This record gives sequence, structure tokens and C-alpha cells, in this order.
Amino acid sequence: MFIVKVPGINGERSKGCERTGNALLKVLKEEIYSNEQNVPVDISLLDLEEIHLDNSDLKLTNKLIYESSLETFETKPKTIFLGGDQSISYSILMAFKDYCKKENKKPCLIVFDSHADCIKTDKQFPASRSWLRKLIEEGFPKENILIVGMRNADREEIKFLRENRIRTLSMNPLSEDLNDMCDTIMEFSSGKELYVSVDIDFIDPAFAPATAFPEIGGLTSRQFLYLIDRIKKIKSLRGIDITEINEKEDKKFNNLTVKLGTKILAELL
Repeated sequence: MFIVKVPGINGERSKGCERTGNALLKVLKEEIYSNEQNVPVDISLLDLEEIHLDNSDLKLTNKLIYESSLETFETKPKTIFLGGDQSISYSILMAFKDYCKKENKKPCLIVFDSHADCIKTDKQFPASRSWLRKLIEEGFPKENILIVGMRNADREEIKFLRENRIRTLSMNPLSEDLNDMCDTIMEFSSGKELYVSVDIDFIDPAFAPATAFPEIGGLTSRQFLYLIDRIKKIKSLRGIDITEINEKEDKKFNNLTVKLGTKILAELL
């Protein structure tokens, strides 16, 4: 598994997220000895890279993320991208879209997020709450997008999702039968190249408090780790990002959110 640190942020509320990749790897090195499959975790053996970014220059930042991600998809079988805030997903997925087009493959996107991230924006480089709308407007095949766990979208976002027929899975069926919903997710991605975007606020803030837009009513950390274990077995999984963990704010919460992010990372290895 190839790991890329992408310390990109776009917005005041994201300050602190740019340090998350280093924070997760530090905890992985010092506190995680093996994952739940009893596979030893040795950080010295990991294939690591960082995209060095200047977040004051969004044009250059998005260019570097796009170019590095495109090369990664062309050369690596499977990659974990460590954010940053979720604005990084836009440029990564633009590269994923173009890679799939070049290889004549169908790109598929599954987003775990408590929000729709479809707020309208006129900005060239979208922030965390508008990146998905911009991606759809830029031609990512909307029939291949699934949003899981959305529980707070505004009227304009709901209208946009309905007009574009974006599929969603709400929290109630997830909670009622997690195993069945995992089957649904796997069926949705069948026959396609899969990318998974994880905004940590998908998980209930009782388990992941240090994030910009926490929303009550998410899954527990245990439930999400089960989801990750199922998803990582999908053979067509090409990339996954973990975003919106604010390492700076997490100091107030005994690094609970960083530790969860590290646990998710360890289970993906």
C-alpha cells in the first residue's frame, strides 16, 4: 500500500488539518504494533511520499496534487491519501477521472460524509463544503457516485443531488443492517475502479470530535472499522483518502480523533 501525505487546506476552519498526516504516522510508529488481523505494522517498511504544498497558493497547490495523484494512479496499485481537509479530494479525483478515461475504465466514487459537500461556488478551487459539486460539474460520472451517511444538507444541496440523481445511503439503514449496507456498497462498485473518500465527520463526534463540522448521529468507531474491513477487500479499490482530522484541535480531546484516524490507517495496511 502506497501512502501519500497531502497537507492541503482551503479555509480558516481547516487550520490544523495540514499536520494530520505526520500526526497519524507518529501514532502509527509509537502506539500501533499490529492491526486487527494480527499483521505487524512497521512504519519503516511503508512506501511513503509527501506532496509539499504552499496553501497560500491554491492554484499551485491543486496543480501539484493533480499531477502527483495522476502519476500515482498510473504507477501504484493502491494508495492511501492522508489529508489535509477534504478539498484535496477534488484534485485527486480529477486525476482519478482522467486516469480512468485514459485506461478506458469506469471511475466510481463512494463518499463517507455527514454533509453533501455540494454548496454552490464560483471559485476555481473549491473548499471542503463544495468540492463534490465542483467535481460533478467538471464531468465526474454522477451515476457512479454514492454518498454514505449524509445527515445535514441544505435545500440547495438537496435540490442539486436530486436533479443530478446522485445516490445516497442514509444513517437509518446503515444502523439497522450494517452488513446488508456493505453488500450494497460492494454491488455499487462492481465492475468499476473504486475511490473512497472519508471525511472523519461521518463518524459520530463522540468518537471523532476534532473536525470542522461535527454532526451528531454518526456511526461508532467500531461500526466504521467493520465498514473499512469490508471495503478494503474490494479488488478494484484504487485509492482512499482520510481527511478533516484537525490535529491542532484534537489536543483538547486527548488526541482521540488522531488515534481513530491512525486505527483506520492501520486496518487498511
